Amino acid sequence: MPTEKLDKALDTEIEQLQAEGRAKIPERVIDGYIPPAGDSGPRYRIRGIDRPFIRLNSNSYLSLSNNPQMIEAADRATNDFGVGPGAVRFIDGTFIHHADLEERTARFVNKRAAKIFNSAYTANLGLAIAVSSKKTCWIGDSLNHNSIIRAMRIANIPRANKGIYRHNDMDDLRRCLDEVEDGIERVIVVFDGIFSMRGDNAPIHEIQALCNEYDSRFPEGVITVVDDSHGIGAYGETGRGTAEYCGTNPDIIVGTFGKAFGVNGGFVAASESVIEAVRQKADTYIYTNPLSMADCAAARKALDICDSDEGKKLLSNLKERTLQFRNGLEFLGKESIPGPHPVVPMLVRDTGKTHETVRYLFENGVLVVGLTFPVVPKGDETIRFQINAAHTEKDIEEVLALLGKV
Repeated sequence: MPTEKLDKALDTEIEQLQAEGRAKIPERVIDGYIPPAGDSGPRYRIRGIDRPFIRLNSNSYLSLSNNPQMIEAADRATNDFGVGPGAVRFIDGTFIHHADLEERTARFVNKRAAKIFNSAYTANLGLAIAVSSKKTCWIGDSLNHNSIIRAMRIANIPRANKGIYRHNDMDDLRRCLDEVEDGIERVIVVFDGIFSMRGDNAPIHEIQALCNEYDSRFPEGVITVVDDSHGIGAYGETGRGTAEYCGTNPDIIVGTFGKAFGVNGGFVAASESVIEAVRQKADTYIYTNPLSMADCAAARKALDICDSDEGKKLLSNLKERTLQFRNGLEFLGKESIPGPHPVVPMLVRDTGKTHETVRYLFENGVLVVGLTFPVVPKGDETIRFQINAAHTEKDIEEVLALLGKV
């Protein structure tokens, strides 16, 4: 057996992950979808378990994955052009649906241009490759997503040209800017719009104002980049994300179609020059097939829905159900991190109680995510709830009633 020695070594590594509490649980398989009925939202079935579940662990904030308009758009695109592009973008793998989605995305986030990727993860990697130079310094929030951390590594940014500031701490960001070494020509300050484990947002207006103070110090300026994957579609008055909520548009926006919009894919939106640099230099764009035409057509329709009366109703219900759940946690005396985002953490601060509560909710038909050490520091053990627009008032009442019994 050629991999016998490798298998043994990998098994040892996996056992170590399990011993440290970092191993992933076996993946559950969803094998059924039950549409909303009456005063109940959608339910899901899991293979091998004879009961339906409410999902409070889904990023699909607007609940659009099963939207008939999107399914119809995806079907039409597939019937017109097939199930896949058959080539990378540079070798005639660009179809009308790719170009149309990029134009619509740029308008949605108020940027001059956009480029789509297979995911926001690969968008972050590609952007870092495209905009980095030997004289670039990157500065990031200490709680940035793994994709941003990987992006800085894949762009081969020297350790001396990196800075990390304490989470949402503007005084510490100023320290990082002050410590940028002489000879740096370009500074990129990168942060999540919504921090997915906490549900709080970056103060983009404060970050932008601070960066503007330092812009003239560097020949190529201080550039702000937000990965607003959990904000776009779900946050702000019209779903434009954290930039809309804060009233300030950063220089570059990375986002996803795979969360609030319920499809697949990511994007970078910025100036025409930045996007052309991405097109020319981003390995994760150049050397891989693009999204299917069905994904693009469905994502395009999702943007239209978000801007429609239907979208306004979805956003309104999302806000109402989020507020209902947050108020319910407060009434029950549960600790959370304040904010209007539909990611609602419940701080348990005990590993055993976190596991016990997650198990209790599962046994009663509720899917949630428990976060314990070493994923979070000891004492910060948390259960993350994610409210979706298809959740009903009754759904939230049911979950709060269960939490009241814990």
